[in-house]
Amino acid sequence: MTRVDYDETAAAAFADCRQILQAGLDHWRAAITRHLAPRPGLRMLDLGSGTGTWATAITHWYAINVIAVEPSPAMLARTSYYPTLAGDANAIPVSRATMDAAWLSTVIHHLPDLPAVAAELRRVLRAGSPVLIRSVFPGRHEGITLFRYWPEAIAVLDTFPTVAEVCTAFASAGFRFAALEPVPQVSADSLAKAAAAMRREAHTPLRLISDSEYESGAARLRAAATSRTDPVIDTLDLLVLRRDHDRFPARAAHPAPAATG
Repeated sequence: MTRVDYDETAAAAFADCRQILQAGLDHWRAAITRHLAPRPGLRMLDLGSGTGTWATAITHWYAINVIAVEPSPAMLARTSYYPTLAGDANAIPVSRATMDAAWLSTVIHHLPDLPAVAAELRRVLRAGSPVLIRSVFPGRHEGITLFRYWPEAIAVLDTFPTVAEVCTAFASAGFRFAALEPVPQVSADSLAKAAAAMRREAHTPLRLISDSEYESGAARLRAAATSRTDPVIDTLDLLVLRRDHDRFPARAAHPAPAATG
């Protein structure tokens, strides 16, 4: 399922440095609320749930039923959310038409066969259900701190699926474009704390650059951290697609995304 292997080392690094405090996620809560319309009894799939950060937060915010699915045994061993099911995006371990929404956070670039994943999500989602995809897309990295200090990693990002490619793949399974919006978050209280917590193994773009490129970026980050005390604000995208009813309508073209500032 993954572009890189989330082994024990990577899973431990992810658990150490990719956890965001709920206080930093207010804008994400508002954005999810707009597109999810949470209600009692709603069942949401968290596909590629990692260590359970988002499943925990979403359950806390809305008191809905979140079904977490994660393929990596190392991630499963470190999850903070129970129960989390072992499973793959190509064979989601839930029954047909039993989910009211799906959440995919920083996972879309790990899925090599997007049309197959879209077809599987269509199987498990009820008609009209949203798929909420939190990600960094090629050409939309300007709001991400990591790429300021590791510009070499932009070349890795450019190999990730674009917004248009994701929309096209999901359209083949009867999903229509609903929204694309940049959402800010407080990723760390300061650049110094971000530098202290940085683990290369937890970030796919950093794992796929050279050692020398990584060390150069780490040095730039440490140097900048000595003079900046403001919180670290990152802006990722929320792409929302919605499952059509069983008779596919004519596919509407999705708008060309504007670059994020």
